[in-house]
Amino acid sequence: MKMMTGVIPKETMEISEILASDLYGQMISVNGAVHTVRDMGEVAFVVLRKREGLLQCVYEEGVTAIDLKELKEGAAIEVSGVLNKEERAPGGFEIRMKEVKILSEPAESLPLPIAKWKMNTSLEARLNHRAVALRNIRERATFRIQEGIVRGFRDFLYSQGFTEIHTPKLGAKSAEGGANLFKLEYFHRPAILQQSPQFYKQMMVGVFDRVFETAPVFRAEKHNTKRHLNEYNSLDFEMGYIDGFEDIMAMETGFLQYTMELLKKEYTKELEILQITLPDVSRIPAIRFDEAKQRVAEKYDRQFRNPYDLEPEEEHLIGQYAKEEFGSDFVFVTHYPSKKRPFYAMDDPADPTYTLSFDLLYKGLEITTGGQRIHQYDKLMEKIAQRGMETEGMEHYLSAFKYGMPPHGGLGIGMERLTMQLIGEDNVREATLFPRDLSRLEP
Repeated sequence: MKMMTGVIPKETMEISEILASDLYGQMISVNGAVHTVRDMGEVAFVVLRKREGLLQCVYEEGVTAIDLKELKEGAAIEVSGVLNKEERAPGGFEIRMKEVKILSEPAESLPLPIAKWKMNTSLEARLNHRAVALRNIRERATFRIQEGIVRGFRDFLYSQGFTEIHTPKLGAKSAEGGANLFKLEYFHRPAILQQSPQFYKQMMVGVFDRVFETAPVFRAEKHNTKRHLNEYNSLDFEMGYIDGFEDIMAMETGFLQYTMELLKKEYTKELEILQITLPDVSRIPAIRFDEAKQRVAEKYDRQFRNPYDLEPEEEHLIGQYAKEEFGSDFVFVTHYPSKKRPFYAMDDPADPTYTLSFDLLYKGLEITTGGQRIHQYDKLMEKIAQRGMETEGMEHYLSAFKYGMPPHGGLGIGMERLTMQLIGEDNVREATLFPRDLSRLEP
């Protein structure tokens, strides 16, 4: 019988360990996948792909104890060799190969040229061969940046006294309502996939005051655009004892400031690979919905027919306006019409046709929806009655308000949309590991 006492130390080294060591001229061991082989005759460069990046090894005929033809692209190998400094190599070092152990070999040639800096293949091809395409260095960098965004969200909210929660994605009733619901059978009962954790995070404000969640949400929207997915990840938080919905916008601004600093500090390599210039988030302007519509119509000589919502072109022009007038890639659009907001959105006491809510636009694309919620039971029931809604299926949600809730509000951020805008892509699928849309249910 064996006893596990903790993580088992490995003899093979990672790139960061090599950089932190002073083992030049000595034998070391590494492992990785063969990213590419550049045969120069008696010498060849074998580049390994590891979790921290690329590592250059040098194959020498008569010195390396293996035939070069045995090293196939995609093979997993373990290499032992002498560590040498080499400024032209990734990381400034290389390994002169002595011994090579083949751990696994590909059964077929790779379907995509993943070793190229840009694969120059269609998005469709990259999605069809997603598990392989993601091995490309630029593709990997995208999702490292996405990791940094989620990490920033978590770390910042922890620092602000938030508690992380995990809410169910199967339910009897949706927080948002409407027709865009995925319906399914749940042990002979009707059920839906949640469009949002809204009900649950509001209930949990009555428990922890401040809560957040990072999790998938589902929208059965029957359109196939560059900005929509049927399953995406939402970065949600809800906070109690607020003085107004401005507290929510301020908290999101703090998250963005923290995250940009985190990316600058710990994701420098990925920022360089993708040639990303991080946005200035020191100040984010906020403008009322009706005022934004009017200013855009006047400045760009455009008229839009929908008085209750923003059309995609309108969002784009508001983003352009914010950049031109305030030098900001971000802009909060506040006080959306009550007609277009959910029943739990608090109406503006000064004009109940508008709500104490907002969207955050980033380079002309909505990435966040949030605002202050109705926290008094009688006013919530009054709003439900005004809209002719049924309370069946919402009893547990409403009970939280029946027994007292603090003034609160929150938001939801589209993780993939935020990533897409940050890396400068125009299709949200580029920032989604395995997209789900009208036509794609696999891989």
